[in-house]
Amino acid sequence: MDAASDGRTLAMGTEALRTYLAEVFPQVDTEVYRLESVTPEKAIVRLTAGYDQLRPGGTVSGPTMMALADYALYAAILSQVGPVALAVTTSLSFNFLRKPEPGDLIGVCRLMKLGKRLAVGEVAVAETEEALPVCHAVGTYSIPADR
Repeated sequence: MDAASDGRTLAMGTEALRTYLAEVFPQVDTEVYRLESVTPEKAIVRLTAGYDQLRPGGTVSGPTMMALADYALYAAILSQVGPVALAVTTSLSFNFLRKPEPGDLIGVCRLMKLGKRLAVGEVAVAETEEALPVCHAVGTYSIPADR
């Protein structure tokens, strides 16, 4: 287990999380969306946007970026709490900041609160981790009591 500066540890590392998701939710980690890494501080998910993820005007569609952010949030939470397949999104708020060019985007999620029943995180979606975000999301997940 890896420890974060705030004392958090990983319940599942990158490979363990990939293996778990392939078993219980194979639709999520695909050629389009791919878990890159989880650490105690963040989760990074890559979107490889092709023709099917573009909208008129040649930009990555909003729903595609929303799915990327939701996946990054899910990965960040599961990496902390372990294999809880039924953790579910209860809210997701988006600010679209600029038009992304076609191509890869990453979602970088940092958890703001990790409680027994609720987790809140923010996701920056950009071309690289250092680039200005094209959108910013804040989401809340409900974590089942029987985990």
